[in-house]
Amino acid sequence: MFFHLLGLTLLEIKSALDDPKNALSSWQEFDETPCRWTGIACHPGDDQRVRLINLPYMQLEGILSPSIGKLSGLQRLALHENSLHGTIPNELANCSDLRALYLRGNFFQGGIPSNIGNLSSLNILDLSGNSLKGAIPSSIGRLSQLQILNLTTNFFSGEIPDIGVLSTFSKYSFEGNSDLCGRQIEKPCRTSLGFPVVLPHAESDQAAVPAKRSSRYMKVLLIYAIALMGVALVMVLSFLWTRLITKKERAAKRYTEVKKQVHPIASAKFITFRGNLRYTSFQIIEKLESLNEENILGSGGYGTVYLMEMNDGGLFAVKRIDRGCEVSDQVFERELEILGRIKHINLVNMRAYCRLASSRFLIYEYVVLGSLDDALNGAIQAKNTQEIVLPNWSDRLRIALGTARGLAYLHHECSPEIVHRNIKSRNILLAECMDPHISDLGLAKLLVDEEEAHVTTVVAGTFGYLAPEFLQSGRATVKSDVYSFGVLLLELVTGKRPTDPSFVKRGLNVVGWVNALLRENKLNDVVDKRCKGVDAGTLKVILELAARCTDGNADDRPSMNEVLQLLKQEVMPLTMDFYEYDSDS
Repeated sequence: MFFHLLGLTLLEIKSALDDPKNALSSWQEFDETPCRWTGIACHPGDDQRVRLINLPYMQLEGILSPSIGKLSGLQRLALHENSLHGTIPNELANCSDLRALYLRGNFFQGGIPSNIGNLSSLNILDLSGNSLKGAIPSSIGRLSQLQILNLTTNFFSGEIPDIGVLSTFSKYSFEGNSDLCGRQIEKPCRTSLGFPVVLPHAESDQAAVPAKRSSRYMKVLLIYAIALMGVALVMVLSFLWTRLITKKERAAKRYTEVKKQVHPIASAKFITFRGNLRYTSFQIIEKLESLNEENILGSGGYGTVYLMEMNDGGLFAVKRIDRGCEVSDQVFERELEILGRIKHINLVNMRAYCRLASSRFLIYEYVVLGSLDDALNGAIQAKNTQEIVLPNWSDRLRIALGTARGLAYLHHECSPEIVHRNIKSRNILLAECMDPHISDLGLAKLLVDEEEAHVTTVVAGTFGYLAPEFLQSGRATVKSDVYSFGVLLLELVTGKRPTDPSFVKRGLNVVGWVNALLRENKLNDVVDKRCKGVDAGTLKVILELAARCTDGNADDRPSMNEVLQLLKQEVMPLTMDFYEYDSDS
């Protein structure tokens, strides 16, 4: 009977969802236990309590049912990167054991439930990339266990409460909400007329004033109040009109869209993807035209990469493709076609592009820390202490796993499959917590010619990462990406670039160097001596996997799906904590 109630609760949750991909086909009423349903895991030895619901990237639509509150033992709810709408149910606060809540990348509206402060065990709260509005509840400040907070890219407004755990988060937890203010984002709170929100209190010796002066003072206050009400009315009407248009667009395009705007500047064109970029073409173009040498982050394939900061603190990475480049148009159109429809937690997602008379600009999410190459070579500093940040062994395993996820998505989830062709440490960007994001898909290409066995013949890439067959023929396949990933694994182990001068002197690259040392039983000389916490068991797994990935015969290399499954089975359970376990698959 108890199982029946558990299964019924989950089926109630399913009934509120639209499932166009039939991802929940295993959720059947008469199954022996729901603990084997897709995305469901129960507490060990207890098939009467759901421990986690893990359904990201499933293209689910509909609403989150209030029945979710019946799952009192739920510890992890991951519904990110779907197309859910409606409000976040208040009943969610009944899940008192909840530790990780991922709802980012949906279309939730309304506010954050005020009783969210009842989730005393919550460690991760990610509501970014929705259409949530209103004030940030002060009850979040009571979540003493909260370590990760992401409320970016919503419509929150008002002052960020500066109490409890909320006072410990920086502007990176709130960016993309232009109407927020407060100490955390270094933006003082003021009224629409420019006065401080909290007016100074009258001094005690000014309490008794003549009646005439008091009357005049009241008139001023009345005029001030009427002006405020007028401004507020205009803002409300503008907001409602914007929301009405947004709802119509979402209904017509099933909660996803590509918006095209033609700028008054001759030949200028601006396109945004997924409809959640909250800046106008005028604001973006103004910032693009002001980019200069001080904003340069580095140089990538076929262009220069800039850091673009919006007026509200929002950050983007911008790749500028000069029209003088012979292949700029070809590369641009390729990136636009591919990246416009790619969305994955371990890829640097493209947000927009802009075409001006002199250049074309690809606008990406900005990833905070820098590249893996920077991290391994001491170029990343901690924000507060300015100490050099070197990834420990757990960090490096996390980076390997996330990169494998991103590549497996490109190879096996995209149709047609996508070959990156330039996997290297400089193209692995690191967010906070060392989460990896694969960048620079400018060299990627959709492989649509079946007669050519999904092969492209444009030679590109970086020496040291290129597979032998690619160097000989210029023919790139998914297996040449696998080879590059194997080199990346060795880079994580050794802390050395693939063409370190010490290798070149002996006529070797990192693959040959590691193999030579292992044949001589010099394992200690292989491992980066700066790396803390190296575990012998996982080290063996990584080295064996790297050897398979860098096999000279492409046919003997594993697929990225096989690589990912091996890392999940052999590495992740030993090193990753509960909250990040299987977070996007």
